[in-house]
Amino acid sequence: MSYLSWFNKHAKKHKKLVEKLKSLGSEEIIEYFDYENISKKEPWFCPLFLKGKRCHDIESLNCYLCACPNFRFCDDGFGMKGSKILKSYCKINSKNGKIFESGDQVHQDCSSCLVPHRVEFIKKVFKRDWKEIMRDCNES
Repeated sequence: MSYLSWFNKHAKKHKKLVEKLKSLGSEEIIEYFDYENISKKEPWFCPLFLKGKRCHDIESLNCYLCACPNFRFCDDGFGMKGSKILKSYCKINSKNGKIFESGDQVHQDCSSCLVPHRVEFIKKVFKRDWKEIMRDCNES
């Protein structure tokens, strides 16, 4: 699945769920997306929920963003990084980020970065429209 395909698919799921929660205030919506709650009430939202897994092993995991507004992707690539095509990177060059190579491609590995799953960060960037928060991610 391409980055853009995942991005658009997730945006639709997020919009559907936030519309269901339209009577809630911002903080209540953020609370609803707490892993312990959302994984039980909305198992369709994430394939990991159905497996009883988390994307990050942290106590207070919040799934509102699911991805990070600092992530940048271009399915066609940003150009070359050495002899490989750079497909994604971290805008803030997080110290917890890494890169991984797959075939002839280089990708950002955000698995050690917890920024988008922390309530404090989510409150700073919160909008009901996930695509608006993530608008700069797609550089295709």
